[in-house]
Amino acid sequence: MKRRLTVAVGATALAVVLAACGTAPGSSESEETSATPTAAESVETGDVAGHNAADTEFVQMMIVHHEGAIEMADLIVERAQTEQVRELGERIRDAQGPEIEQMTGWLESWGEELPAEAEHGAMDHGGMDMGGMDQQEAMEAIRNAEGAEADRVFLELMIEHHRGAIEMAQAQVENGQHPDAIALAEDIITAQEAEITEMEQMLQDSWL
Repeated sequence: MKRRLTVAVGATALAVVLAACGTAPGSSESEETSATPTAAESVETGDVAGHNAADTEFVQMMIVHHEGAIEMADLIVERAQTEQVRELGERIRDAQGPEIEQMTGWLESWGEELPAEAEHGAMDHGGMDMGGMDQQEAMEAIRNAEGAEADRVFLELMIEHHRGAIEMAQAQVENGQHPDAIALAEDIITAQEAEITEMEQMLQDSWL
């Protein structure tokens, strides 16, 4: 009888211990859940990148601006009289195409309008003015130029086009919020300043 009583007491004690242990995971899970930051807290702490109106405007305008540059580059690849200018046109086209895809993805993820849907007075080719020419006039100037003159006209117009992109990118660096969009703007400034230097050197060469 004494042995049975001892076993019963031991079983009761074990049940109490197990019951106490059973509440621990629930308590721990509750504490972990309450410690998880909300979406709003994540944005405030920088875990989730936000964007502002400057980011949206920059991306919308730069997409259209890049489309204009690619249009000009495609034309000079067909009409260039020198391998240097043709190769430059190919580089511009190959670099800016993927950037358009990247920026389009940003607008879609942000829930913002694509350039074709947005209503901006200066949206036509990023509001570019190339030495008094708009995009259509610039294309006609390249198309109507003969021989090496086509190369020269392209270089002069693309220099102005790049300067416009740099100005837009500098404004983004100053006013933007989205880190990837700011990084792209900085890359555009670096790349297009280098290409301006390259094109100015080409214009000084005797073959033009």
